[in-house]
Amino acid sequence: MRVVMFGFQTWGHRTLQALLASEHEVVLVVTHPRGEGAYEKIWSDSVEDLARENGIEVVVRERPEDQELLDKLKSVDPDVIVACNWRTWIPPQVFALPKHGTLNVHDSLLPKYAGFSPLIWALLNDEKEVGVTAHMMDDTLDAGDIVLQRSVPVGPRDTTADLFAKTLELFGPITVDGLAEIASGRTDFVKQDRSQASFFHKRAEEDLRIDFTWTAEELDRLVRAQCAPYPSAFCFHRGQRLEIIEADVSEAVYGGTPGRIFYREGDGVAIVAGAEARRGRSKALLVKKVRTADGVELKAHEYFKTMGGYLTSRP
Repeated sequence: MRVVMFGFQTWGHRTLQALLASEHEVVLVVTHPRGEGAYEKIWSDSVEDLARENGIEVVVRERPEDQELLDKLKSVDPDVIVACNWRTWIPPQVFALPKHGTLNVHDSLLPKYAGFSPLIWALLNDEKEVGVTAHMMDDTLDAGDIVLQRSVPVGPRDTTADLFAKTLELFGPITVDGLAEIASGRTDFVKQDRSQASFFHKRAEEDLRIDFTWTAEELDRLVRAQCAPYPSAFCFHRGQRLEIIEADVSEAVYGGTPGRIFYREGDGVAIVAGAEARRGRSKALLVKKVRTADGVELKAHEYFKTMGGYLTSRP
């Protein structure tokens, strides 16, 4: 099939690589302009460069809504559009233009975790698996009929970086396999059960703030979800911001007031956690490594010289 690809960054790069190695003909690539955002520098594999290296025409757009682009799409006459890590709205006159429509690739098991940062939200919510969905685009974001889904298990100590690596490997194969389903003439794809749908917002500073009334298990997942290269979960100690960059759940139960710097356990320091902590029913967050406000990383035993005092959500 003749394919136009809308894609950006490492996800789009992997997907374009798979398309180039497939039987399909990539006739045009549409990508976003390069930016200076932190994540663009981390996951910086260039869709534009890969396309040009392979002699494919490239159109650079922030938003695909202008008549010039629409005319170009009509002129190349694609059978299908593939969208992967495209960051802005694709209007109906674009996604419905090819005779086979647009196949969008999203890094969650839809209908759950539509929207933004699905891997982080899934890890926070203790999901046992994550994955990638190839679905047909329609008027509602991430709500179209499902062509294929692939999943991977979430390990007991996985971080978001681990889940990123696992799911990234799925993008190219699910795209090519999804196109094979479309090329076969199938149209009876799986309707999403909208009663099971969830739509998540972008992560922001407030989402990183540690609340010690959460259970230790929840806080441990927050720390692992906000691993490097994502911004770290943080709290305050003696009025100064303190990032928690490595933690676990304590072996012992520690009772008292949430946030209390209580006890050295193994290579960590137990911080009382959980709304039921005063009843002596909760494990503690076992902090193992921190980063101070001036960027210094220290093991917990090096930072917490004495026990006592509190970690707080605000200064």
